[in-house]
Amino acid sequence: MLDGVSFDQLRCFIAAAEDGSFSAAGRRLNRAQSVISQTIANLEAQVGVALFERSGRYPALTEAGRLLLADARVVMNTLNALKARARSMASGVEPELSVAIDVMFPMAVLTQAAASFGERFPATPLRIYVEALGGVAKAVLDGQCQLGVIGTLPLNVPELVSERLLGVKIVFVAAPAHPLAQISGPVPQCELARHVQLVLTDRTELSRGREFRVMSPRNWRLADLGAKHAFLLAGLGWGGMPLAMVARDIAEGALCEIRVEDEPDGREIMPMSAAYRADTPPGPAGRWFVEQLKLFATEKPGKHPPQTDEEMGLVGAVGIEPTTS
Repeated sequence: MLDGVSFDQLRCFIAAAEDGSFSAAGRRLNRAQSVISQTIANLEAQVGVALFERSGRYPALTEAGRLLLADARVVMNTLNALKARARSMASGVEPELSVAIDVMFPMAVLTQAAASFGERFPATPLRIYVEALGGVAKAVLDGQCQLGVIGTLPLNVPELVSERLLGVKIVFVAAPAHPLAQISGPVPQCELARHVQLVLTDRTELSRGREFRVMSPRNWRLADLGAKHAFLLAGLGWGGMPLAMVARDIAEGALCEIRVEDEPDGREIMPMSAAYRADTPPGPAGRWFVEQLKLFATEKPGKHPPQTDEEMGLVGAVGIEPTTS
C-alpha cells in the first residue's frame, strides 16, 4: 500500500499540520476542505496509522503523525531539489561545479564568491578542492575539476586557458627566536642559505626538476601549507607565506618578517588566475563563479573589518601588476 503514496498526499498532510486545520490547508493549496480531508484519510489508510486526532475542534497531530511529518518534509524537500536541479540542467547549467583552489588563494575572496554562488545556484552542488603547486593544474587537466585557480606554480600548459584574478603578497617569515629574526635590516642571501628553509612540495610530476624561490640547500619539504605555518611558528625554519595568513602573527609578534637583501620591499606578488581546459570551457555556473572571483578580488573584500587591504595582502585584479612569478 505504501507504494501508492503520492506527493500530493504528502503536500496536503504537511499543509494541514503546519496550518492547524484542513480548511486552512485547503486555502493554502486552493482546494476544498473536503478534498483535503479525503486526501489525508486516504494517506492514513495507506500508511496504516492515524495522522490526526479529530475529536477536538481542530485536528491535532498524533504521535505517529508528528514522526511521519518529519519524514514527509524530507521527501518533499528532496523532490523540490530534484525539480530545481532538473530545471537548471534543462537551461544548460552544470549539474555540479567542482573547483580546485591553490592553497595560497585568499580565503576571504573564495568564501564570498561561494556564498554568492549558493544564492544564485542553490540546486548546483559546489565541490572545492584545495591543492598546492601542480595539484590544481592536474585536477583540471585530468577532468576532476571544471575550474582551477592557479598561482603557486607558474606553468605554461597549452591545454589550459587562464584569466587573471588578483595578486597575492608573499612574505618571508621566521619565529622571533630564529637566528634570522635577530638580524636587523635586509638579510643577505648567503645568510639565508645557512638555515633550513621550509618549502611546499608538489605531489604531482608537473614541477619535476624546477625550483621556485628555494634559496637554501638546507630545506624541508611539506605538502601542506597549514603544516608549514605550524613549523614556522615552532621555529623549525624560515619560509614564504601569504601575507593574509600571517599578518596577525606578525602584528602579535609570533612571527617576524624577513627582508631579503636586494629586494627593495622584501615582498613578492604571486599572480592568481582562473584556469580551465580549452576544449571544455565553463558553463553558466562556472562562468558566473569566475566572474564572482574577479568581482570580490577587485573589491578587496572586507569580511574581517580589523584587516586592512595591506594586511590582507591582496592586490586587485585591476590594480598592481605582478613583479615576480
